[in-house]
Amino acid sequence: METMGATKFKEQCLALLDRLDTDGLVITKRGKPVARVVPYDSRDADLIESLRHKIEVKGDIFTTGVRWGCGC
Repeated sequence: METMGATKFKEQCLALLDRLDTDGLVITKRGKPVARVVPYDSRDADLIESLRHKIEVKGDIFTTGVRWGCGC
């Protein structure tokens, strides 16, 4: 994985994104890693989209069913 300072990344950002490999790029500030840029993998989105109309959600998937702070 390639490592590069933030200043150099800022100067060459668009060109670096065009040639980004699968390992990605680590961006550093003062020699310490602060970010990692990796290519977007669309395979996950394709998999999720392929399940449309094949899965039925029953109930509220955004809750555990446990009530908090009811004073019980």
